[in-house]
Amino acid sequence: MNYAVEHSEEEWRARLAPERYAVLRQAATEVPFSGSLLALDQDGTYRCGGCGQALFDAATKFDAGCGWPSFDACAPGAIVERPDTSLRRARTEILCASCGGHLGHVFDDGPTATGLRYCVNSLAMDFEPTETATD
Repeated sequence: MNYAVEHSEEEWRARLAPERYAVLRQAATEVPFSGSLLALDQDGTYRCGGCGQALFDAATKFDAGCGWPSFDACAPGAIVERPDTSLRRARTEILCASCGGHLGHVFDDGPTATGLRYCVNSLAMDFEPTETATD
């Protein structure tokens, strides 16, 4: 697949911290309950840690109790899904539609009206808070 943002593996290694490279480019998974964005409860936008693509609005985040930030909807066109059988069971991997970075997985067991649970590594994202006007 062709992505809007493409770099060689050497360029990705130079651009990303080693632990972020492992998640985004090698599909690693961070330890549950260790991510810096897990408990964040603030208005804003979660963006791809590789290219800055807007992925999730903070309003779609919920506590799934699974150990990773979870969302019930993604930004339109922000994510590509593909089958993942790496753990000998069927799952759906989610990737950034802009750079192909591994984000995590989506499951159909979410508790909200969408029925979805996008389970995402904190290392795969950056958070951009909503700016508030000051008088």
